[in-house]
Amino acid sequence: MGTQQALAKVNLALDILGARPDGYHELRMVMQTVSLHDTVSVQETEGDFTLHVDGESFRPGETSMEERAAEAFFRAVGRSMPGISVTLKKRIPAYAGLGGGSADVAAVLRSLRQQYCPDMPEAELERIGLTVGSDVPFCIRGGTALAAGRGDRLTDLPPLPPCWLVLCKPSFGIPTPELFALADTRQYLRRPDIEGMHLALRQGYLEGIAAKLCNVFEELLPPQYNEVFVIKERLLTLGALNASMSGSGPTVFGIFRSREAAERAAQALEREYTKTYLAEPVGKFQV
Repeated sequence: MGTQQALAKVNLALDILGARPDGYHELRMVMQTVSLHDTVSVQETEGDFTLHVDGESFRPGETSMEERAAEAFFRAVGRSMPGISVTLKKRIPAYAGLGGGSADVAAVLRSLRQQYCPDMPEAELERIGLTVGSDVPFCIRGGTALAAGRGDRLTDLPPLPPCWLVLCKPSFGIPTPELFALADTRQYLRRPDIEGMHLALRQGYLEGIAAKLCNVFEELLPPQYNEVFVIKERLLTLGALNASMSGSGPTVFGIFRSREAAERAAQALEREYTKTYLAEPVGKFQV
């Protein structure tokens, strides 16, 4: 059936507007696909759904996101699900704010669409993805986009100009529900200027885009996660135009104009942080 790249995402801007009646939060974000990726292979087989991750086959205690996505896809097309085998080769770190799980699900859905329903509109595939996770619709679409609502109302934006990103994840993870609980009790000192970022994107002005990086989750971090700010400062010292945490963290990314500067920064950070990655922005998927 084929192999797909499952691309990570970063949040160039992330604002939390408040809690919603459905238990989610109203968000406003500028999201960007980057070249750091997992590899996802999907094959039709005999038998049940199977998931293989980095050479190991397993049946988790609960249904995986990938299986839920496949079930939702075949319900939408009105046919029973055949045996499906999904193989993941992971490179995107887990619990990192980079959307790795959502990217894998999006790659599964793109593969199923290609094989079983190539005429399915992108909007329908995104609708199916939303039933599995809030970031899945963007990971299906890719590129540069304004995301509103739960993150599912997407508007394409002009692409990020050519640049390089250094992504650095510290050794710990941050529980997303913990930060969202804090969000309901906090007034933010600084909120993203998303209109200003949109203008800089239209102008192709990389320094202007970098100047507008902002993630309100950073104001919610308890003191035990202060290493996020240590990494931000390191990236700035190493020549980043600016740096920000992605999603609910803890990965921090810095934007660099040249590959050479980004490579030097990545090499310096790798001495202390093994999960350091060099990446570049990627445009919208052609699904």
